[in-house]
Amino acid sequence: MASGDDLTSRRPQAVLEDHVRLRERGELDEDLERNYDTDVLLLTGRRTFTGHDGVRAAAGLLGDAVDSESYRFRTLVVGDRMGFAEWTAQGEDAVIRDGVDSYLVEDGKIRAQTVHYTVISSRLSTSSLDLDGSHSPRARRAEAGRRRRP
Repeated sequence: MASGDDLTSRRPQAVLEDHVRLRERGELDEDLERNYDTDVLLLTGRRTFTGHDGVRAAAGLLGDAVDSESYRFRTLVVGDRMGFAEWTAQGEDAVIRDGVDSYLVEDGKIRAQTVHYTVISSRLSTSSLDLDGSHSPRARRAEAGRRRRP
């Protein structure tokens, strides 16, 4: 989309695809300018954030744990004015495997967003982070205990 194009005429799918592309490249300021309403409301399980400064503050908290260019969006589903995304991210000492965002898009801008994620310390054994638990120390102890029983 050329810089002279009217961003307000974009459909929610185009807005959110642009958002995902920019976030995966770590381009927060361009994402805010192109895709977020200036009065956006961002809700998390801990608090609310408002406006572009609020999104920057929320991103800063997340940036304390993971690298801004490490985001990988696994799912993006858009229906009418709503969007849903699942994502992962990692940093030197942390990993996020369960990032979930939802969006309300109106007039070519994200007007509201919810964010949920769990930061896991990567200092833990990487085997304990296996999604199926098959290589976790706890799973090995349980398997060993079952083998000893008659």
